Amino acid sequence: MEGQEKENPGGLQRSLKARHMNMIAIGGAIGTGLFVAGGETVSTAGPGGALVAYALIGIMVYFLMTSLGEMAAYLPISGSFEEYANRYIDKSLGFALGWNYWFNWAITLAAELVAGALIMKYWFPDTPAAFWSALFLVILFVLNFLSTKMFGESEFVFSSIKVITVLVFLFAGICLILGLGPDPSPGFANWTVGEAPFVGGFASMLSIFMVAGFSFQGTEMIGIAAGESEDPEKNIPHAVKSIFWRILLFYFGSFIVIGFLIPYTDPNLLNTDVANISISPFTLVFDRFGLPAAASLMNAVILTAVLSAGNSGLYVSTRMLYSMAESGQAPKFFLKLNKRGVPTRALIATSIFGLIAFLTSFIGEGKTYDWLVNLSGLAGFITWIGIAICHYRFRRAYVKQGRSLDDLPYRAKWFPFGPILALIMCIIVTAGQNYTAFLGSEIDWYGVSVAYTGIPIFLLIYIFHKIKYKTHLVPLEKVNLSRDTSHHDEE
Repeated sequence: MEGQEKENPGGLQRSLKARHMNMIAIGGAIGTGLFVAGGETVSTAGPGGALVAYALIGIMVYFLMTSLGEMAAYLPISGSFEEYANRYIDKSLGFALGWNYWFNWAITLAAELVAGALIMKYWFPDTPAAFWSALFLVILFVLNFLSTKMFGESEFVFSSIKVITVLVFLFAGICLILGLGPDPSPGFANWTVGEAPFVGGFASMLSIFMVAGFSFQGTEMIGIAAGESEDPEKNIPHAVKSIFWRILLFYFGSFIVIGFLIPYTDPNLLNTDVANISISPFTLVFDRFGLPAAASLMNAVILTAVLSAGNSGLYVSTRMLYSMAESGQAPKFFLKLNKRGVPTRALIATSIFGLIAFLTSFIGEGKTYDWLVNLSGLAGFITWIGIAICHYRFRRAYVKQGRSLDDLPYRAKWFPFGPILALIMCIIVTAGQNYTAFLGSEIDWYGVSVAYTGIPIFLLIYIFHKIKYKTHLVPLEKVNLSRDTSHHDEE
């Protein structure tokens, strides 16, 4: 392999087309959060509560995407928000955000390996789960090792399957709502049964905020992929403008269909087990439309969703590790590229870490693994908080240094309202991860530790770097607004 590798004379290759960028963002947001957890959200907050919760989170994600889009179109670099924090705020924050994001998706890789093995038990109940997890890890490693274009093509296929499934679901649902299916239309009956359309009040919607937030995590991947986009000034704004509305249509449309066709009191909606997809809301609707193989069909779709998440997670965490090595925030050892421009050492290290995290699911009834997965979920929200702060500082520095906003390749609307609102909402969602742990007669300290340990860990990494390197907040007039992406500034 050494003979085929080089020391990054030209950097990563820009081989991701516009369609790849679109599907990377869609693929990051449409997955088990919609296909499996969608039923739980309607059951918890009712059809109206679920719609309101997802709409609010959707607004937050929209402003985060436009903020990231403005920065990524201006400086399309693989490290994305890690490098933005280095330049626009403080190198210590960039260091903490970079390692936080790498950890986030390396752990997500492990979670998808576990989920994939559970799904395969539907068809092969006697085959050991470890066999399927190992097979999936090899497949994902090969897809990422071959080339960036191969990753983009595989993600395009995975995401296309998910999009087609949602479109077919919406078509079947609309037919059933209009009374064009085998059964009479339920009309608005399910929107008025019991406490519907809003069940449990604000507390229920707050709990749905967490689920909705997890569902949308991954949309920020286009910021990482920007460093390998063919024409980032054109492709990134297009992806940002179109992707949000498509995702919102898919989520809103799906919840409207579920709300019309399935009462929130249906016990099947409580199912959140990815291995028992036979009673997913998508399966229930397909079954009512007269598709007897709905369970097997949805199982296959969920498997592609799981592989897509693992595929994207391995890609972005590998690129983040490479970028940190390039900026001096990680060992230079990870800078090695193969002849196709893939950072192989960063890929191998990330795969090994994901494998070790996966193995913890077999230790001590999986408690360590559950803790790691919860830690990963919180890390995603910390990333979003970092994006909002980076954009606020970037725009202020840009204006402070006398530059014209008309020269930006893409300008986020509603500044500074957008990033400030997104920041506040992210903080609220982060603080509410497990607020019920504080409501009992005694505080559930185990629940608190599982939900919130990621915050002190992030702060410790940030403080460690700040003390060691004595970094300071970069004054607005000295913020580096260079668009040179050939190399990062080293520590």
